[in-house]
Amino acid sequence: MEICDGIKASRTNMNGFDLTYQESSAALASWARSTSSSGDVVVPRWPTLVFLLGSMGCLSISGVSHLLACHSRRLNLFFWRLDYAGISLMIVTSFVPPIYYVFLCDPAARIAYLSIIATLGFLAILTLLAPALCAPRFRPFRAALFLAMGFSGVVPAVHALWLHWEHREAHVALGLELAMALAYASGAGVYVSRIPERWWPGEFDLVGHSHQIFHVLVLVGAITHYAATTVLLDWRDRSMTSCSAFYSETVAS
Repeated sequence: MEICDGIKASRTNMNGFDLTYQESSAALASWARSTSSSGDVVVPRWPTLVFLLGSMGCLSISGVSHLLACHSRRLNLFFWRLDYAGISLMIVTSFVPPIYYVFLCDPAARIAYLSIIATLGFLAILTLLAPALCAPRFRPFRAALFLAMGFSGVVPAVHALWLHWEHREAHVALGLELAMALAYASGAGVYVSRIPERWWPGEFDLVGHSHQIFHVLVLVGAITHYAATTVLLDWRDRSMTSCSAFYSETVAS
């Protein structure tokens, strides 16, 4: 009798597991690809997922690099090159959601801008993984390269404002993106100038070092960028019926 009860309980648990698995799969599928409130236009979630995975990949690589780079000189050089490649990955994936959602009805511009930033990122990773360019004297060059990649979004931003000037969400998202750029630029500036330890050597070896400030500002920029992404995604979910109807409403307003 106890054995039978155990078998029944196991079957019940398995049924519950199957139901939970099905619900989770359905939720994931809905998150990855869903429709707008009108049910006409599909507004995918995968661009946001690309950014989140890129950010988590960058921060994970950074954590591993900081943990293991002190093992030996050979691993030190390898992990710091990998760390820079992770930063490039995060920059590239950051472009995906805003460009995709802003140019949702303009596939030519969307593909062009995403192709340009992907190419820049690929070239940057190749450059940063070259051992000859990882010497300390190239530190400002690497920082300038990251800034160039980050500010390559100026043209898409101007284009987006020209297309969606009447929409408040475009202005809000742009304001958040400018705040993100300021956080990244400030972090890079602190990192290159070695502030504040250059003024008080030895006082910030454990806490308050420029490298630590840089990482904090990177997190601030990533969170700000995610906020901008949610603004654009919510806007598309609420307002989209079809691309032709969307532009008709824009012209009429």
